[in-house]
Amino acid sequence: MTLHQNALRYPDFRIYIAGKIFGLHALWMQRMSLGWIAWQLTESASFVGLVSFANFAPTLITGPFFGVWIDRVRVHLAAVATQSAMLVLTLLLLILINAGILGTASLLLISLALGVVASAHHPVRMSLAPRLVDRAAIGSVISTVAILFNLARMSGPALGGWLISQWGISGCLGVQVVLYVPFILALATLTPRENAATEETHEPLFAAMRTGLRHVAGVPLIRNALLVTGLLAFVVRGVMEVLPVLADGVFERGPTGLGMLLSSAGFGALLAGIAKTVLPGEAPEMFPRKAILSALVGMAAVPFVGLNGVWTVALVLVGLLGFCVTLSAISLQTAVQLDLSDNLRGRVMSIWTMTAIGMSAAGAAVLGISFDLIGFTPTLVTSGAAGFIALAMVARRV
Repeated sequence: MTLHQNALRYPDFRIYIAGKIFGLHALWMQRMSLGWIAWQLTESASFVGLVSFANFAPTLITGPFFGVWIDRVRVHLAAVATQSAMLVLTLLLLILINAGILGTASLLLISLALGVVASAHHPVRMSLAPRLVDRAAIGSVISTVAILFNLARMSGPALGGWLISQWGISGCLGVQVVLYVPFILALATLTPRENAATEETHEPLFAAMRTGLRHVAGVPLIRNALLVTGLLAFVVRGVMEVLPVLADGVFERGPTGLGMLLSSAGFGALLAGIAKTVLPGEAPEMFPRKAILSALVGMAAVPFVGLNGVWTVALVLVGLLGFCVTLSAISLQTAVQLDLSDNLRGRVMSIWTMTAIGMSAAGAAVLGISFDLIGFTPTLVTSGAAGFIALAMVARRV
């Protein structure tokens, strides 16, 4: 990576990264906490999957609307608003737990509310970071953020599991509330590149949304990237959203075990982010071959997660899933982002997150129900095999 491509040369990006370290740890601890609370309340794999579905499903409905909104507002202020909402909802969850009145219905509602906020924040963050640097550094932005994201993915759940075991779930949620504050303050100081004024700026809401959809449908690279992303999200990310079942339902390792599994996935994903920075780049506007190869390997590993009965092997396999799904995602997102204008970035990336997160939600719900109906091992063997066949068919097209 040459110097002019290094995103860390830009002061605003450095401020963004410094604050994001705190926000990402809060995010990963929150995800771990929601799954653990759901498991503690019911010890039901179906309910764990349902809470995950409630957290991710709003992206399917509200994501495209927020994509249009993001292309029209000051994106760093939108980021401040979404992170502030995350802080408030986490604080509400803490209050309900301390008052002893949190039940399954209230947990689902809070998870749903967090999902609505996240459906706005995901396209916000994907639009904000590239606007803090020149276009030549966008690839560096994506790789740098991915490395940071996955460092937090590795350390955040481990810290969360330790906090729950030492201070209880209330202590873990309290730390999350504190961690959101530095990120909000950092976001408020940024001055990202603003959109150029175009006729699209004044388009009605649904017309602007159709413009984004037409762009996605008209570019083969984006269409195929979304297809691979959706398949990976449904099966592999779906498995990673119901890890409480593997940690405690299969191996009886409790919150510490869940933190270890999530950290293993984060470590694998971190290695993927590093690998992306050192592997040779691929030609612009071409579908990245490393993306489809890593997706196939990750899908092939899913049945082995179900068949394995050794804890250390489970940690390795989950780490492999994290590596494969992240290398594929970074490669695909880099290819797509490099081809986007700022005026379309919010809409296109909202469709990206709608696909990735929405399919993760659907996968978590379906897998959770299937675990209860036919068992853990048959579910993963069947879903992994079917996913591999579907990906192999896509690979022949790109």
